[in-house]
Amino acid sequence: MRISDRVFGLLVIIGALAYMASALMLKTSFLSDPVGMKTFPLLLGGIAALCGLFMMIRPDADPDWPDLPTLGLIALAVVVLVLYALSLKRFGFLIPTALAAAILSYQITPRAGLSVATGLGLSVVLFLIFKYVFGLGLVPWPKALTG
Repeated sequence: MRISDRVFGLLVIIGALAYMASALMLKTSFLSDPVGMKTFPLLLGGIAALCGLFMMIRPDADPDWPDLPTLGLIALAVVVLVLYALSLKRFGFLIPTALAAAILSYQITPRAGLSVATGLGLSVVLFLIFKYVFGLGLVPWPKALTG
């Protein structure tokens, strides 16, 4: 049937047309460049619409969807990542990153000791890289601990 690619292609075309319509509503100021500020969004939307059309005309074979337990693991990973994003501001970088990395590592290889070590190591190494190499203003701990 190859229905999933055709449905997704249709959604891509609808999104591209909506994007192009919003690009056409941009107000041009008197200081704009010769090409104009609408050209790039229209070009991008046109390419996206062509890609969606190509997916509808030449779809791939229907995929083999994962079984229910695998979908449950994917849902758990999504929940962990959402909670991670929501907890960064309140708890700092190190604790949420260590917990999220440990849980996701346990999903990949279910060995508790290795997962905890991976989470702790990853959170410290990423903190050092983001803070001192990239210069991001990360807070390592909850503000209640640092005062």
